Amino acid sequence: MGLLSVVCVSLFFSSTFAVDRGNFKTCDQSAFCKRQRALKPGQSPYRALLETLELSDSRLTLQLINDNNKVHLLLELYRLQGNMTRVKINELKPLKPRFEVPDVLIAEPPTDLSVLSKDDNGVVLSLGVKNQRLIVSARPFRLDIMQGPEVLLSLNSRGLLAFEHLRLHKDTTETKNKDGESDKEEVGLWEETFKSHTDTKPNGPTSISLDFSLPGVEHVYGIPEHADDLKLKTTDGGDPYRLYNLDVFQYELYNPMALYGSIPVMLAHNTQRTMGIFWLNAAETWVDISSNTTGKTVFGKMLDFVQGSSENPQTDVRWISESGIIDVFIMLGPKPSDVFSQYASLTGTQSFPPLASLGYHQCRWNYNDQEDVKSVDQGFDQHDIPYDFIWLDIEHADGKRYFTWDPHKFPQPKEMLQGLMDKKRKMVAIVDPHIRVDSGYKIHNEITSKDFYVKNKDGRNYEGWCWPGNSGYPDFTKPEMRAWWASMFAYDQYEGSMENLFTWNDMNEPSVFNGPEVTMHKDALHGKWEHRDIHNIYGLYVQMATAEGQTRRSGGVERPFVLTRAFFAGSQRYGAVWTGDNAAEWDHLKISIPMCLSLGLVGVSFCGADVGGFFKNPSTELLVRWYQTGAYQPFFRAHAHLDTTRREPWLFGPENTALIREVIRQRYALLPYWYQLLYQAHKTGMPVMRPLWVDYPKDTATFTIDDEFLIGRDLLVHPVTEEGSRGVTAYLPGAGEVWYDVHTFQKHNGAQNLYIPVTLSSIPVFQRGGSIIPRKDRVRRSSTCMENDPYTLYVALSPKKFAEGELYIDDGHSFNYDTKKEFIHRSLTFANNALTSNNLCPNCNFLTSSWIEKVLILGASKPSKVLLKMDGKETPVDFEFDTSMSVLTLRKPGMNAGADWTLLLQ
Repeated sequence: MGLLSVVCVSLFFSSTFAVDRGNFKTCDQSAFCKRQRALKPGQSPYRALLETLELSDSRLTLQLINDNNKVHLLLELYRLQGNMTRVKINELKPLKPRFEVPDVLIAEPPTDLSVLSKDDNGVVLSLGVKNQRLIVSARPFRLDIMQGPEVLLSLNSRGLLAFEHLRLHKDTTETKNKDGESDKEEVGLWEETFKSHTDTKPNGPTSISLDFSLPGVEHVYGIPEHADDLKLKTTDGGDPYRLYNLDVFQYELYNPMALYGSIPVMLAHNTQRTMGIFWLNAAETWVDISSNTTGKTVFGKMLDFVQGSSENPQTDVRWISESGIIDVFIMLGPKPSDVFSQYASLTGTQSFPPLASLGYHQCRWNYNDQEDVKSVDQGFDQHDIPYDFIWLDIEHADGKRYFTWDPHKFPQPKEMLQGLMDKKRKMVAIVDPHIRVDSGYKIHNEITSKDFYVKNKDGRNYEGWCWPGNSGYPDFTKPEMRAWWASMFAYDQYEGSMENLFTWNDMNEPSVFNGPEVTMHKDALHGKWEHRDIHNIYGLYVQMATAEGQTRRSGGVERPFVLTRAFFAGSQRYGAVWTGDNAAEWDHLKISIPMCLSLGLVGVSFCGADVGGFFKNPSTELLVRWYQTGAYQPFFRAHAHLDTTRREPWLFGPENTALIREVIRQRYALLPYWYQLLYQAHKTGMPVMRPLWVDYPKDTATFTIDDEFLIGRDLLVHPVTEEGSRGVTAYLPGAGEVWYDVHTFQKHNGAQNLYIPVTLSSIPVFQRGGSIIPRKDRVRRSSTCMENDPYTLYVALSPKKFAEGELYIDDGHSFNYDTKKEFIHRSLTFANNALTSNNLCPNCNFLTSSWIEKVLILGASKPSKVLLKMDGKETPVDFEFDTSMSVLTLRKPGMNAGADWTLLLQ
């Protein structure tokens, strides 16, 4: 929920839907951004002092000097295993330590390095990969990463490296600029005012900047969170993309304003290579992007002359952060999957969620009381609609004191939870990180006594206004605070909680209603660090501590489920993310696709948007279309604002109820596939919901598509997101490939734009020829009820009559898959008229009651007979063949889902 107090909800809600831009800074209003952006490309004042070069097995160090002010910097270069390079730049002798982001990297990556040559002009390092090297030029300082004669990426090629060194205040006031004028008049160096808030800056100016040039690149992606297209736009003539976690009430679309989360990772892609840049800095950051075909560097122009090219595109990127150091990881791919695994090796992979969390979630602000919860729960049964989680927002707590229950509305929480558990369903309750200042509130008293609150600049507990009124903010950067917070989720601490209660962390940017830009003052203190240094990782720490608490309450046995609004690089390790407080408008439905695609590209696969829109009331058509879209996104939750009309799925007439029921049932049938993809994401870092170019990296037609997407590599979805649409045009990639409509089994060739007539019941989904997807077509009231149900295998043959897929099964909720290797993982292959199931983990140990009740083979020929070969025996299998659609159906072959078997078509 966004910035507003309950008293004035209606006043805000009835107003025009638009962000109040005046609450949030532009680059011109952010002193360090304005200062840095005033620097224009040109000759860099920095040069490398080659005589200071030192080389060890793991790194190269080299001093840089700014010839304007004679300040020395320390450059560290690391070649990391897995085709990555790390560049760190810090002051050689800072007045005090500068902040370096902890807890994001899962380990210090292994390194090795060797020098190929060195002279007075620079040094050349081997990067391990054939013909790949890093050139350090001394005057002016710049870095070029090359593959053979090709420049892959350059640093400081435009001379925009700028590192504001720590200094004493008196040194600034006494310093003269190049015109001989005193710097003391420059606004924002030691103090900055925005609206009514003054930011004292005891450390003075500390910002950093570095530019990167990407020859041959036109398409860059990532740096979420922004409500914008998948392909990032150039920022010439406008504001840079901003990364600064903010509670933006009624956010606008298609602009570079900051939103709730920040992941400072950018991907660059062309037909030859995919690369990534990970800027590890948690302070406010701005990213400028420009497209450059004419204004190339001298080095680039020389290469053009040698290579005979004059129109090679180039993208230039500049990162600007308010404090900290330069710490950047360059991920050199070359394939998209390589970049995903490289980034995963640094920050970890998507947590493997409980299977139930991939089902449907029903939420609103707020379900009124226990009777309301019971009534909604019964409504799903009465209308034969499955769901797994019902959610409670802030009104469930006693006076918005988190970890408590309103004694009048929710007097028997365990009875309520038990009622859900009896139906194999679950609940999520919100726990926000602002704590009501109230001497009668246990949580507040314990945080106070342990001195765990964030401090203001004067050393007193920082207080701000949020949902409960006057609130304190726990300092989640402290490990001991996080450990204490985690302990509060124990069943004997969190009164009324049970094992089927999970958690939602909202407002964790952190949101401070009366703070600058609706967040915490930058000069607030987390121990010795200012809030400005750590701002963008605060939300990550909240989710980290909450997930740890859920895990610890079960003795480390059960997987957590935690949804967060604020996030940073590494947040994928702790749960799910949603796109925040959207609106019931068609453009918000459309933007949910590129927003989640962008998150998936930078590690966060478990993403979704509020189905139906949080603000305002959707038309029935919009609501149905949103369910159809949300059912094919990883996190599937309907949510609505306090002032909206109720919108449970059965409240819009029987026809619309049937449409919503049908698409939710489609989601549940596909849960085995979703679960397998989340397992793969957890193991490899591959995104679950992804742009077409990830699997078709040489097909330029896919590079800007963001109105359709792939789920894994085998399902293509083109949601209907236009009001009154009677047809959509979907691009089916892959020359020589085929795609099957999952609803009709109609076969279509790849590498074409296909026009698809649609009605309100249509959700265009295609299965790739060459794939096998397991489903559970017996849909029940929750995913847990379907645990032992049989599978149907959908075998979609390629033109060469081949297909492959996987089947993954475990208990759906514990860590036993990891700690005890209790899971089934099988490969499914159709080749030479035989469908075979082979064990991918022979030393794994798990038993399932599920069996294979049906096999559909799309694009098949009619056999004379079908035999099941299993345990040394051959038995005939009943089949039907649809000649018109070339679909072969094998009925009740009956083998256990975990067994070895082959089906022979003769």
